[in-house]
Amino acid sequence: MSETTVTPRRISARIGGIAESATLAVDAKAKALKAAGRPVIGFGAGEPDFPTPPEIVAAAVAAAEDPRNHRYTPAAGLPELREAIAAKTQRDSGYAVAANQVLVTNGGKQAVYQAFATIIDPGDEVLLPAPYWTTYPEAIGLAGGVTVPVVADETTGYLVTVEQLEAARTPRTKALLFCSPSNPTGAVYPREQVEAIGRWAVEHGIWVITDEIYEHLTYDAVTAPSLPVVVPEIADTCIVVNGVAKTYAMTGWRVGWMISPADVTKAAGNLQSHLSSNVANVSQRAALAAVSGSLDAAHAMRSAFDRRRQTIVKMLSEIPGVEVPTPQGAFYVYPSVKGLLGKEIRGVRAESSVDLAALVLEHAEVAVVPGEAFGTPGYFRLSYALGDEDLATGVTRMGALLSEAK
Repeated sequence: MSETTVTPRRISARIGGIAESATLAVDAKAKALKAAGRPVIGFGAGEPDFPTPPEIVAAAVAAAEDPRNHRYTPAAGLPELREAIAAKTQRDSGYAVAANQVLVTNGGKQAVYQAFATIIDPGDEVLLPAPYWTTYPEAIGLAGGVTVPVVADETTGYLVTVEQLEAARTPRTKALLFCSPSNPTGAVYPREQVEAIGRWAVEHGIWVITDEIYEHLTYDAVTAPSLPVVVPEIADTCIVVNGVAKTYAMTGWRVGWMISPADVTKAAGNLQSHLSSNVANVSQRAALAAVSGSLDAAHAMRSAFDRRRQTIVKMLSEIPGVEVPTPQGAFYVYPSVKGLLGKEIRGVRAESSVDLAALVLEHAEVAVVPGEAFGTPGYFRLSYALGDEDLATGVTRMGALLSEAK
């Protein structure tokens, strides 16, 4: 009688269940095709096409030459950077925090992961407005939490209501992820809706993790008020996530931060001390120059993004079957392409936005991210953080192809 051999699992279920970042995957594929000689234009990655401002680069160069930065530093961040982030937060959003509430992380993604890891226990539910950034549900799952999507669509400007959140709340609801301005939609919550959501969260003892990475990218005189400023009583159950990537064109420098009650920051810092230790000191010194300096470069970039925003909305609106709300923040548009699904293009019938995105890449040589990646099939996300000429050429190509649908 033979014994059954059990083959050990090569990859843990926890890690094996993680999906690759859809936005980075699309960007990588676009770059690979371009390297192979195809004139692909990528709308995938949320990455400003501007260089990091020269004064920030100069600070990094000087830091690289200073032996102090060749050694370990405190895992929670350089003390002077934590102080500067606290001061910048007060300056930019009116939220007064102490340096010991700030934890400097390897980009905003690590801040998001550590925020969930620090407050979520297995089985806790997290309300996640959809469309959502691809990393949020993965970070929730890694922390042992359960993602509960709360879906909004173009008819409401992609904004969820308190009524929707309340309908999704259960005894296991521990937290809400709040992102305004939003990735992927560019939606910005008005102050009265921010206040209503914040007061609802306080009433039910629900933590709020608020992602403010796009705080300086708003248009048409719209503002994005910080939730703990609008509802001060939530401060003890609120974590703010932010970073230098979008405001200062520093995506590759990998500096983000989380701001939370001091005990949460200390616990997250303990995790980081084992996970990664300190963020690279040269990057921290560059971030110090960024957050301590002027916002002039950020404002110049915002003006360029605003111009591109208007161009891409106009061009997309002219494509039959495409509906595109005008975004008020960030640098993304999130058009509905549901009017094109089930139609035939170049002999192929696209039944999903994944199929349609594949057709656009193959026949128009334009890379976009399908809505499935953001929890809402039937949409595309396009970043307009790329050059004006590429933007116009890419949308023209895509529009010509999609206009063949029948």
